[in-house]
Amino acid sequence: MSELIKDQHPVLAAITGRRSVRAFLDKPVPREAVEEILAAASHAPSGNNTQPWRVHVLQGAAKDSLTAAIMAVRHAREQEPPAEYPYYPEAWFEPYLARRRAIGWQLYGLLGIGKGDRQAAQAWHDQNFRFFGAPVGLIFTVDRRLGLGAYLDVGMFMQNIMTAARGCGLDTCAQAAFAAYHDVIRHELQLPSEELVLCGMALGWADPDALVNRLSTDREPLETYASFVGGARSSASKETSI
Repeated sequence: MSELIKDQHPVLAAITGRRSVRAFLDKPVPREAVEEILAAASHAPSGNNTQPWRVHVLQGAAKDSLTAAIMAVRHAREQEPPAEYPYYPEAWFEPYLARRRAIGWQLYGLLGIGKGDRQAAQAWHDQNFRFFGAPVGLIFTVDRRLGLGAYLDVGMFMQNIMTAARGCGLDTCAQAAFAAYHDVIRHELQLPSEELVLCGMALGWADPDALVNRLSTDREPLETYASFVGGARSSASKETSI
């Protein structure tokens, strides 16, 4: 390991240890712990220190109420409505299509959901709106009048939450699925019209015995996404790795 980052190893462990957990224990997370994680996450950078993130923390009856409202609307509609912003492309292309398919096959394979089994797939997708059983549900919004940079800022805030949670022994799952039910969420949380629903996040204690939590996603090697212009590796860094 590089001498430059050796003292920061616990931070790297929290980053690399983060994963999308999809089954949680029925074990409460103290409100004080959630508050400390969110306060730490607020040190994320933002353009001109605008701090555009808003997070709505749901627990207990409030979380259950939102789940029930979404499920009622979800089962009454023939297809899932669109989000208020384009999270995914209209048409997938490589290499992103292959990566998306790979994680889908891995997940459904673990769950025993066969190709074309829409009923089982929908039943599993419904778990998103129960926050996968997590005791804490987070809904992230941003003022729609701000620019695209605000979305980046909120993303960094969310990453800080996930890293801080992992450092505390907790786990998370960021959930884009909630964005499709912005109308329900807006009504349930009494959000003003300018608040755009970005996504949700489950927060809690991972269930170590849940089969779905055995899912492990691959990461592309450094050379596929990073290019170094100028400079050279030191002899020490050539002999060691992170």
